[in-house]
Amino acid sequence: MSEWWSYRPSDFLLFSARTYHRLFELYNAELWPAHLLALVIGLTVLYTALQGGAQAARVACLLLAACWLWVAWAFHLQRYAAINWAATWFAAAFAIEGGLLFLCGVFGARLHIPAQRGLRGQLGLGLLVFALVVQPWLGLLLFGRPWREAELFGMAPDPTALATLGLLLLLRPLAPFAWMLWPIPLLWCLVGATTQWTLAGG
Repeated sequence: MSEWWSYRPSDFLLFSARTYHRLFELYNAELWPAHLLALVIGLTVLYTALQGGAQAARVACLLLAACWLWVAWAFHLQRYAAINWAATWFAAAFAIEGGLLFLCGVFGARLHIPAQRGLRGQLGLGLLVFALVVQPWLGLLLFGRPWREAELFGMAPDPTALATLGLLLLLRPLAPFAWMLWPIPLLWCLVGATTQWTLAGG
């Protein structure tokens, strides 16, 4: 019997790269033109981040809350669960993050996005732009996947989590419970990166 440390991430993956990418292709085809709404939401989040202020912070949190709740239900529960038993737990985590963002949007009266950004703010804005514009097409360009398999902000978990981290870097000052917003996006970025690396043959 092999020791536990001899296992690789690929030993725990229950699906092939083709199955995973096909999942996104079908997901995108079934939900079009919801992508247009996701695009509007993403651009609105970016606009509020650029504008700054207290109202902008709360609007951005509420919009991201809707995205996390949507991905929890439409992607993880309705589709990803068919090929990955852990997707039910992922859906629960995404729903929790959506709820926390909603609370910040409703009760985070002290939250605001500063008009003047330091290094942290610039990094946050860069992550937000990367998640909205670059990340969805990066895998397609690097691995030659068709555009129908694109993983888009507000529709797919990876860019949604990364955009959220960008917003969290922009927010000031933090609400008393705002630290709770960090673990789930960070952990998902680790899960997503491990999945992509494994599917690529790492």
